[in-house]
Amino acid sequence: MAAWRHRDARAGFEVLFVRRDGGGYRLDGYSTAVQDGDAWGIRYALWVDHRWVTRCAHVVGQSASGTYERRLECDGTGTWRLDGRAAPELSGCLDVDLEASACTNALPVRRLGLRVGERADAPAAYVRASTLCVERLEQTYARLADEGEQARYEYVAPAFEFRAVLTYDRFGLVVDYPGIAVRMA
Repeated sequence: MAAWRHRDARAGFEVLFVRRDGGGYRLDGYSTAVQDGDAWGIRYALWVDHRWVTRCAHVVGQSASGTYERRLECDGTGTWRLDGRAAPELSGCLDVDLEASACTNALPVRRLGLRVGERADAPAAYVRASTLCVERLEQTYARLADEGEQARYEYVAPAFEFRAVLTYDRFGLVVDYPGIAVRMA
């Protein structure tokens, strides 16, 4: 299990429970926050295969604008279905990135297995926190030199004009996500 306190961009908390599931892992989590004066909460279940490629994501969220539910399914090669319908706009994505979650930045890091000095594009199926709208998010990870026992990655998401150095523990979970969340447990 792991837990994060949201910071700066929003105030709130996220908890995550990970367990082996068949040939991969199941990640169950909850995230609640207040952002720009609006409260929201989500519950998610993610299934990744042994390569850490997202195979399925089930997300239920609630905010002042309503209650939403999304199911994303991937064939493991980048072909997606969103709520049972083909989603060609997500073609080539191998990860789900939940706006409400610090945990989902672990998926591409675990999947890519970059060595120090390597960089990779990792487009993701991005799920918005308050409405669960899904869109493609272009992002890049570059492995930097470790800091003690923590792995460091430069993370870039051009659509948000966002760039930060994320630190990870030995299990590949985010410890510090500047401006977004910090690990509490």
